[in-house]
Amino acid sequence: MRAEGTQISVFAAAAAHALCFAGLAVAHCLSGRGALVSDPALALRLLVVCEAPIVIAVFSYLRRDAKRCSFLKAAARGLLALPVGAFLNAFGAIVLGAPVGIKYWIATTYWSLLMSLFTFVPAACVFGASKTDWQNVLSHSIYFTPIDVTNYMIAAPCHGAVVGAWLGAWPMPLDWERPWQEWPICVTYGAIAGHVTGMLVSWVLIVAHKRRVRAKAE
Repeated sequence: MRAEGTQISVFAAAAAHALCFAGLAVAHCLSGRGALVSDPALALRLLVVCEAPIVIAVFSYLRRDAKRCSFLKAAARGLLALPVGAFLNAFGAIVLGAPVGIKYWIATTYWSLLMSLFTFVPAACVFGASKTDWQNVLSHSIYFTPIDVTNYMIAAPCHGAVVGAWLGAWPMPLDWERPWQEWPICVTYGAIAGHVTGMLVSWVLIVAHKRRVRAKAE
């Protein structure tokens, strides 16, 4: 059993992200091509159902202080963070202009749960209620200073999902009259693209971090 995230190898980090990506891929296969446009609620529901157990399991394994925090406790933290993060993501989206109404509430709920899996749940599983660790993950400074490997795995995909969702919202008000401009279709595409890009960025940062550590040891 691991005690600290710093013991995670480059291969283990890549495997963890590969598992999370596999959850997205399975959901895409189950929903079918174009399902996010034709039936956003169904596609988002499958994304949440396929991704949630993988994300919670992976990051519960990567939990801090494994001797005092069991896998089940970390998983419980992730389950608790899922609806809390969803509420905060939904609130933020509505404040920024997401449509409100019966027509959208189901899709908005599933989108918020997916965003919670991308942002809040990994940190909750790993760090629990550690204020310092949450601040480190949310801060952009982690990209410029040496830091724990697990922080890279959480922060880069999280930031990528948020930035991607924000960029994905840009086409919504444009008068193109395309079906994918509807809420939350383009925002979801952007969030997933940003999240996957963040996974790749985190892996590059982890490789660079390992090389710095090895160079100092020599």
